[in-house]
Amino acid sequence: MEKRAEKRRIVLVPFPAQGHVTPFMQLGQALIQKGFSITVVQGELNRVTHIPGFLFVTIQESLPVSQLKTLGPVEFLTKLNKTIEASFKDCISQLLQQHDNDVACIIYDELMYFSEAAAKEFKLPSVIFSTVSATSRVCGCVLSKLNAEKFLIDMEVQDKVVDDLHPLTYKDLPTSGMGPLDRYLELCREIFNRGTASGIIINTASCLESSSLSWLQQELGIPVYPLGPLHITVSTNPSLLEEDMSCIEWLNKHNPRSVIYISFGSKAHMEAKEVMEMAWGLRDSNQPFLWVVSESLPEEVSKIVSEKGYIVKWAPQNQVLAHPAVGGFWSHCGWNSTLESIVEGVPMICRPFGDEQKLNAKYIESVWRIGIRLEGEVERGQVKRMVKRLIMDDEGAEMRDRSIGFKEKLKASVRVGGSSYNALDELVKFLET
Repeated sequence: MEKRAEKRRIVLVPFPAQGHVTPFMQLGQALIQKGFSITVVQGELNRVTHIPGFLFVTIQESLPVSQLKTLGPVEFLTKLNKTIEASFKDCISQLLQQHDNDVACIIYDELMYFSEAAAKEFKLPSVIFSTVSATSRVCGCVLSKLNAEKFLIDMEVQDKVVDDLHPLTYKDLPTSGMGPLDRYLELCREIFNRGTASGIIINTASCLESSSLSWLQQELGIPVYPLGPLHITVSTNPSLLEEDMSCIEWLNKHNPRSVIYISFGSKAHMEAKEVMEMAWGLRDSNQPFLWVVSESLPEEVSKIVSEKGYIVKWAPQNQVLAHPAVGGFWSHCGWNSTLESIVEGVPMICRPFGDEQKLNAKYIESVWRIGIRLEGEVERGQVKRMVKRLIMDDEGAEMRDRSIGFKEKLKASVRVGGSSYNALDELVKFLET
């Protein structure tokens, strides 16, 4: 009997941070269900070590992710992509030898654009995976075409709406915290003008971002696969951090939609004063709250919190948001958290830190109208009012209704015949041929 050819292998190259690794592992699981083999290439730090059916290959990291703070994002990414290219080519060469040339495609994070050179050298198809929203990806493309000098001088341009993508204006483009603008725009040209990729995957759905997706399709001239939200199509959502499950028991003791859940992601750092004001405001709101804080809290804060709150270092976020006791999510508005909240129909208080998060917050508040944004300095009276608006007021109830509408649309999009289901099918067809 003829030996069946081994399953086709897909090589995944995630950027080594929680917000990037998670959707990559979800994509891998979705592709395993479609009969592919998955190899994940990663550095020594921030590694995922085990997911059933995955093969993990470690390459020596020329630049540990811990250098990100020291160098700043632009220098870090430029240096990382220059120094890791050779060892990645060796790695692909070895994989091709070990697996009898059975590599169907390299799917790489847009920040890991060194992958493209190896794909070209070994004549392998490559697909980009953008782990941010489609609108953030649009911003990257727009930035890559900007002239730094002109943009900084021309204040009129900054208030203009970007290419019919209302309400997106030029001043929403994520540029702060990136160092000198000309260096950053140079990097944008590297990341966003990758000519030889065969397609781009985005963890979003057309019911959320149809105009941005149409813009990308037209602008890039390669297939765009919006196949999100990926986390609802797979059974496990791997975390680089250990999740404290005790919070689920705590939630079980509370009334439906009464708890405010607070988490600012794995990267956020808050000043002591802000933590203090939050603690007082939450206590004064008289609503129970579950708060994810990775740093140790001062004793004074722990005392204030102990009456109504529960503190964990990291939470099983999908389970928390799906819990009937949760009535609102106070979030930094990272894209994964945003999707997870919408999928469970939970309205949001937005406290973005970085520019990409500010962009998501703008859409949560002004486009989808499922959240409110906390502006300026955090102050206890404002915290109390925000929580009340979200949990107790009619305004919060209306946001919840809209959020539940999106929840139903998103769940429909990943079912048979839905837009995300079809996009995954299209991707699979491409990978098979």
